[in-house]
Amino acid sequence: MSISLDSIKRNTISRAPLIVVHGPPGAGKTYFAAHAPNPIVIRAEDGLGALDVDAFPPAETYQDVIDALASLFDDGHGYQSVVIDSLSALEPLIWAQVARDAGVKNHEEIGYGKGYILAMDYWNDVMSACKALSHKGITPILIAHSAIVRYDAPDADPYDRYQIKLHKRAFALMVEQADVIGFANTPVHVKKSEEAKNKAVTKGKRQLQVSETQPSLPKTATACRTQCRLNGARLPSMCRFTRPPHPPPNKHRTTNQRKTP
Repeated sequence: MSISLDSIKRNTISRAPLIVVHGPPGAGKTYFAAHAPNPIVIRAEDGLGALDVDAFPPAETYQDVIDALASLFDDGHGYQSVVIDSLSALEPLIWAQVARDAGVKNHEEIGYGKGYILAMDYWNDVMSACKALSHKGITPILIAHSAIVRYDAPDADPYDRYQIKLHKRAFALMVEQADVIGFANTPVHVKKSEEAKNKAVTKGKRQLQVSETQPSLPKTATACRTQCRLNGARLPSMCRFTRPPHPPPNKHRTTNQRKTP
């Protein structure tokens, strides 16, 4: 293949983004995801409550989740988003499937941590299905719980941060594959008191953060705001890739050429 300036093409994105939303219990993650365009929910746990949204029956096995994802490859259903609620509840289903396929009662019986390695094949199948659906224009929104984890930064003092509550291998896969990672929470401040213990007081309304700060690990590859209200109003704009206008480069100019005066 010949490489030259004439072979340069502007990158185009022809799929929907893959979104992960994590946060503590009661942060409004499922409520937020239910406001995606025409959603269908795959329930690894029953967290819908009274939300009026289409959903598959609660998944009892890993295969139930895979079958639900596979059914969305058929055209004509009209769904534009698929919500998995939640990754944290899907993980035990994957571990159970690993154990069944290995002929043991528990994935940890496989020994030497191999059960967690084998589980990555199942996680990769889930993510491959989600990415394939995104190429059909269906936005995958993966909900997860958060865990507080000690983080040893190479350029700062160690600190605690919120991150997706999954085994470290599955967590790394989500960070690698997701286009957007949003952290859902309610801002709080500590009210100091001399008479009693310090109290955490809510400050403002629930929000979704997609730019990295020390307390959490968000990520975004879309042109969405770094922080927004967690009311679902901003979600439709997150469910597509957008980019600011950018003038095309001068494809016939090289670094050795100078402008003529």
